[in-house]
Amino acid sequence: MASIDNALEDAREAATDFLNAGDRHPGHVLIGVALTVGFALAATAFATRAVRPRPQYLADDDAPITERPRGPLSLILPAVFSVTTLSAVRVWNAPPARERTVAMTLWAGAQALNAVWIALRPASRTMQIAAAMSSAGLAAAFAHEARKLDARAGKLAAPSGGSVHLANMVQKRADGRPTVH
Repeated sequence: MASIDNALEDAREAATDFLNAGDRHPGHVLIGVALTVGFALAATAFATRAVRPRPQYLADDDAPITERPRGPLSLILPAVFSVTTLSAVRVWNAPPARERTVAMTLWAGAQALNAVWIALRPASRTMQIAAAMSSAGLAAAFAHEARKLDARAGKLAAPSGGSVHLANMVQKRADGRPTVH
């Protein structure tokens, strides 16, 4: 029984460290997770409803260039597992400061702007460049402000496609099999 207790304590400490929770009240941490995940989900839902992407394939095989999540987690994974969202939770849990407010405002603005650009589907080269530059600029500004509060949050502030690929592999293997939940 002691090994289970030790494992749970280690997991709790790792989660506290990862979320930058420190001595924060659990309610504050949960509000931060709910706000960041909720806002990211809302932006993803807006963009998903506005656009139905067509897959692009490589010439040599049928492997997609980019993978969208499939299955019941298709709406949740891009927003929740965006490392920028996890970074925003770390920023939320940082001590109150002007930099925290600025960083969280930049993060929310980046989420909203990305959803708008996806919904608008810019066709001209000029608009595509504007979309890419504004999204990258806000992401860089968020990372810069996040790094002022917490070095790890600044390093995390980058998108990751690996988690989507991993989740798709798990979903593919789980299809048709009973699950624990």
